[in-house]
Amino acid sequence: MAGKKMSVVKGLDVARYMGRWYEIASFPSRFQPKNGANTRATYTLNPDGTVRVLNETWSDGKRGFIEGTAYKADPSSDEAKLKVKFYVPPFLPIFPVTGDYWVLYIDADYQHALVGQPSRSFLWILCRNPDLDEGTYKKLVEKAKEEGYDVSKLHKTPQADLPPESESGPKDTKGILCWKPDLDEGTYKELVEKAKEEGYDVSKMHKTPQADPPPESESGPQGHQRSLVD
Repeated sequence: MAGKKMSVVKGLDVARYMGRWYEIASFPSRFQPKNGANTRATYTLNPDGTVRVLNETWSDGKRGFIEGTAYKADPSSDEAKLKVKFYVPPFLPIFPVTGDYWVLYIDADYQHALVGQPSRSFLWILCRNPDLDEGTYKKLVEKAKEEGYDVSKLHKTPQADLPPESESGPKDTKGILCWKPDLDEGTYKELVEKAKEEGYDVSKMHKTPQADPPPESESGPQGHQRSLVD
């Protein structure tokens, strides 16, 4: 089954697809905490036709999130094959990570969806509400199985009866950025420890030299700039 060509939704109505989706189940990923709950994605259409992606999850009462941009992998195709570009780590976005986002199934009312990608390493069952009836869930699992996914890997995501209403709450994303060219050692160590807790190999960190005083203007040789949206 894994060698079977996946069926992908054609003619996806992007405007209808926008809004909030709750993660009902997914394949475990190193990009999400093992005890993550109330995981959700919010999609917003940008003026240029790309999509703003906001992924959120709550772990130990703290909100973790990452933002990205989605766009069609092939603008000339009517298949719902998207690319999503994130910059990581989320609190210091310098490394681009691009992944595939294929809509494998969506109901006529755009209330639940099955999302995967070509390697079949990731799979998501999404719903407009934080709960999904068992009959529909089983139908989506069967669809995934037909598309060659190992559905034994699926893990249901805990969702509260009353999910968080806003993007507020304690955030799980601090960055080693400062308005001034120097940072006291105590605060620096606190931020390094935070990165360590999030699973980063902090031994790779390199302190950036800062002049005292720093340059006052943006003049000087300019580097090449690259758009974040392909």
